[in-house]
Formats: sequence, structure tokens, C-alpha cells
Amino acid sequence: MSLVTVASTLVILIALALFAIALSTLYLNTYAWWDPKTQRRTSYSGLQETESQSFSLIMPCRNEREDVMRATLAALLAQSHSSKEVIISVGHDDPETVRIAHRLANEFPASVRVSVDVSETKNKPRQLNMALSLCRNSVVGVFDAESIAAKDLLAHIDSVFATKNADVVQGAVQLINYRDTWYSLRNCLEYFTWFRSRLHAHSRQGFIPLGGNTVFIKRELLNEVGGWDGSCLAEDCDLGVRLSTLGRRIIVAYAPELVTREETPESLYALIRQRTRWSLGFMQVFAKGDWKQLPTRRMRTIAWWTLMQQHFMALAGICIPLAILAALWGRFPLLVTLVTFLPLIPTLVTVAFDICMLHEFGRDHGFKIRGYDYFRLIAGTPVYQIILAFSALRALFKFIRRDFLWEKTDHSGSHLAYVRPTSAGLARP
Repeated sequence: MSLVTVASTLVILIALALFAIALSTLYLNTYAWWDPKTQRRTSYSGLQETESQSFSLIMPCRNEREDVMRATLAALLAQSHSSKEVIISVGHDDPETVRIAHRLANEFPASVRVSVDVSETKNKPRQLNMALSLCRNSVVGVFDAESIAAKDLLAHIDSVFATKNADVVQGAVQLINYRDTWYSLRNCLEYFTWFRSRLHAHSRQGFIPLGGNTVFIKRELLNEVGGWDGSCLAEDCDLGVRLSTLGRRIIVAYAPELVTREETPESLYALIRQRTRWSLGFMQVFAKGDWKQLPTRRMRTIAWWTLMQQHFMALAGICIPLAILAALWGRFPLLVTLVTFLPLIPTLVTVAFDICMLHEFGRDHGFKIRGYDYFRLIAGTPVYQIILAFSALRALFKFIRRDFLWEKTDHSGSHLAYVRPTSAGLARP
């Protein structure tokens, strides 16, 4: 077999793999808009007259600014639901955040307590597990340190538990500071399609990699499965996998007025670190193999494909430079060259769909989307995809080296400028 034949075969296989990935992405991103029934199915239930659940809300914090923590706590304490408590979760090696947490708890002793994680290895799941031991109420919810929850969110979550017999309810998170950096708009739109469409498609398929924020689990169930995996960097995805294998009823609900508002990473380096952590966590979950316990072959196939996405993204990180070199210096037969353009078809359709979604993102959240924003979306897409591929490749190298150090995302509070003043934070006493 000649070298040209081997190279041509390899190029075709890579192109077909990238085509399948792009086609899958298009399917997941468009799922929620297929028909009106799908959109209705992904929405919240109507509010019930009586409250059926009580909530323990864990707020994990590490190296946080006080104004960010105050804003998040203000939104949680302002919830219209009457039965709630907040557990601020911190690490013993972070004295400044510990002081802020205790100061806030002293201001609201009836509603706020502090959990201090003393484990030597620090990460989010270990802090969550320590806080779980302090939770008293029937449902445990998680809100990151910079999460601004909608005022009626808990009331609607309570209604979903009551009307849909749910074990877990996943709400939506939306990044909102879309004008801050060149990548922030693409990052915001990525969250929009993930919580508006992709998670609902996974829910329909019976396999749900949960989000780590605005997720609510019955406390008894959470204790039954041993809480979060303290060694996994994608503890949310891992918990979703384990609950899916147990056949627990997980409801994903979306309404634009009930999203939890957050911020994009403040720098490109922070974005790469964040996406590396997520990719590495998905690789951990795949390697654990809990997904193999799903009851049907179809569900196991979907789980394999979903969890392998980060490996595929790392593959793309290798293939992109090779594809450029092949295009410049390769001499392939015409048919092979045409096949290499296959992934471009669903990719262009996805970009066209993203343009429509950017309009809907602005409409849903009251933002005026300008012509320049559409230009930024289109121009930034190729570079953003390269960054994601680089992050996944970096994660793969870390996975091979068994380097699972927690690279936490810092919070600057840039999202607070996009939040109404009434929910911007608790005034200092």
C-alpha cells in the first residue's frame, strides 16, 4: 500500500469523524426548537398553591471577593419560597474567604451557616460533601459563588418536584456579560444552547450530565449515593451519570426569567483553565465506567458518545494543524479533497443557527444585540473552537500524567453590572 493511499485513508477517516461530531452538535443545539411540543416540554410547571419542599442551598466559595459573595447571598435570601437555608462552604486554608463567610452568617444567623472543609486536597466536591453533612432540609441545591438566582426560582423548582415526581431538577444558568471580551459573547451563547436545548436532548435520551449549578437533588437520595465524588473534577457530570444508571427521575427545566445569571471567565487564560478542568473531568467520568451500567445498549451508546466528546475535541486539536498542512502541501485525489470539506457543511449550518440564537438570547434577557455583535459571533467562532480544542488537548495530557489539580475559575463580579440594582447585593451594615 502506497504512502499516498495510507494518507488518503487517514484523511477520510478523520474527516468522517469530524463530520459526525459536527452533525451531533447541530442536532443537540437545535433540539429544543424542533416543534412547539418540545418547547413546552422543556418549560417549568405552573406554580402550586402550597409549598411541598424545603431547601438547603450550598454556596461553595474559594478566594472570593466580598461583593460577589454578598450579591449571591442576597439573591438566595430574597427567594420568594419561605423554607430555605444557605450553607456557605469554604476551605480552612482560605482565611479571608472564611472571615467573609462568617461575617455574612453573623448578619443572618437564622438563615445562613458556614461549612469549613478541612480536607488536605481542596476542590469543589469535597467542599460540597462537607456542607451536605450540615443540610437539614428535604432538597439540596447548589449555587456557585457568583450565581444570581431569580427571585421565584425556588418556588418554581418546588412545583416541578411536586407535579413531575422528580428526584432531581436541573435549572438553567446563563452567562450574561456578553460584551466584556471578544470570546464572552460566544461563551454566553454556548451556555444558552446548552441549558436551552442540549440538556433537554440528553434528558429525552435518558442520560444527563448534570450541570454543577442551579441543580436540586433530594437530600435522602444524595446521601444514599454518597454525595459527590471527591476526586472528580466534573462532580456534576459524574453525579448525573450515577443517578442516570439508577433510573432516577431527572427533570430539566428552562424559562428565561428563571435563569441563574453568572459571568464569563475574566481572561483567555482563565477560560482555558476552566475548559481544561471540564474536559479533564469528563475524561475522568468516562474512565470510571459507571455509564456502562445503563440498562440499554442505546443509552450506553449515547453515554459513550457524550463522554467521548472531550477526547474528540482533543483529536480536533491535533487534526486542525495537520489539516492546514495537508491543504497547503498535500496532493490528494479530488474525491479525498472533497470529503475533507464534509465537516464544514453542518458547521456552517450551526453557525447560521447560532445567529438566530443570538437574536433569541437578546430577546429573552432584554439585551440589545447590535450588528457588531453578530460580526463578533461569526469572526470569533473559528478561534473559539481552536481554544476549546487546545483546552481538551491540554486536558488529555493532564489525564495521561494523572494531574488532577483543581484549577479554579476566579470571579471578578463583572456580571453584577448586568443585574438589576435590587438584586445586586446586600448592603454592608
